[in-house]
Amino acid sequence: MSTRITFVLPSFAGGGAERVMLQLLAGMDRSQFSPSLIAMHGDGPLAASLPNDVPLTDLARPRLRHALPALIGAIRRARPRAVVSSLGYVNIALLACRILLPLRTRIIVREANMPSLSLPGGPRPGLMRWLYRRYYPRADAVICTSHMMMGEMAGDIGVARTRLHLLPNPVDAPALRAAIGTLAAEDGNSVRFIAAGRLTRQKGFDRLIETFANLPGESRLTILGEGPERKALEAMRDNLGLSDKIHLPGFAQKPWPHYAAADAFLMPSRWEGMPNAALEALACGTPVIATPESGAIAEIAKAAPAGAVTVASWGEGFAAAMAEISIGGEEKPRPSLLPPGHEPAAVARRFENIIRQIC
Repeated sequence: MSTRITFVLPSFAGGGAERVMLQLLAGMDRSQFSPSLIAMHGDGPLAASLPNDVPLTDLARPRLRHALPALIGAIRRARPRAVVSSLGYVNIALLACRILLPLRTRIIVREANMPSLSLPGGPRPGLMRWLYRRYYPRADAVICTSHMMMGEMAGDIGVARTRLHLLPNPVDAPALRAAIGTLAAEDGNSVRFIAAGRLTRQKGFDRLIETFANLPGESRLTILGEGPERKALEAMRDNLGLSDKIHLPGFAQKPWPHYAAADAFLMPSRWEGMPNAALEALACGTPVIATPESGAIAEIAKAAPAGAVTVASWGEGFAAAMAEISIGGEEKPRPSLLPPGHEPAAVARRFENIIRQIC
């Protein structure tokens, strides 16, 4: 009999955490595992990515405080062997309520951001740090995306090393490259930059637009994504007279043609875990410029080909790295720059082994 595993997502938003969870779910061996999904709100651009054989429970309650009783009830009815969650506030809620879950249910939490960077930048940082320290050590397994994150979880958060597991983000490079298709024609003599992510303060697009205003030479910037800061970002762009150089076309279900056509992918984030968009850009052959706060991107820089990833401090260092980008003479899409270890099948097997260990 296959082992029942229930995944929990707030929604099908187009973020990296949601993409990773859906890929892990899709890659599980159906002869050994029977995955299901509970969504607090069943809408979002990634809804079509849910495999047809995976049962979906839509709680239709976007806010956690309204959804939590229904979430606990849905898990009790499903009676899974393990529950898997990936966003901090949902992880903490599940761990705090585990006494209400079936007795043998294991809880696996995946951390999406570096706590030392994300908690100070979020709401009520002191309270959240306390909640992390109180509840994360109670998880049966904490999945980390990097060695750096494992160090923080063991040190500051206090999770036992035996409960920490390293799991790379799955990236299906061949599939992404097959979906690139025909690239748009080069835009004259302009260097083309691309950035992507939810339009929030975390992603740093506000400071990227300010820096772009002072960038020498001809260049164009496309920022893919949606979010609450859209109007503010558009106003900033227009006030700086950059409406013809900076485009915000919205969320792209398949952003990979944009990545492949660009001369560089920009990651100006104030905090991250392991930025999935940067990994996908590398898979499309596009070099990445990232801040040190962009999670464990430095670990990817060491494993990737030389020059594939530039880690530059925000300010003059980041601007200088952008200024060094020139229009590539090679044919696009360029060969993949993604280091090995992110193949979805291999990541899925590692994930399954984590479940076997704790179940």
